[in-house]
Amino acid sequence: MKPDQAITALSALAQEQRLALFRQLVQVGPEGMAAGALADLLGVPNSSLSFHLAQLTGAGLIRQRRAGRSLIYSADFGAMTALIDFLLDNCCEGAACAPVVRSARCEEASA
Repeated sequence: MKPDQAITALSALAQEQRLALFRQLVQVGPEGMAAGALADLLGVPNSSLSFHLAQLTGAGLIRQRRAGRSLIYSADFGAMTALIDFLLDNCCEGAACAPVVRSARCEEASA
């Protein structure tokens, strides 16, 4: 990941509702959630939800797909892993360390 991509991703997450949306999508996993269900669950008006989803999509953190008449959003686990790896790239001055333990679910989702 390049620094400008990391800045865009971190900027997208630096807002309370977008962070909550992203965390919810991470929680539900690769199957994702319909936009309407996200709005109901998080109590976000549809107009605000569309804006926040567009910001997260533009930052490359989430994906959108159509299922019938619904738009389904899911976290891009590969992008999330790339961001974490970017942040930890120079951790411990390159010495072997393990400050982050990744869950098996995240490893499976990014594959």
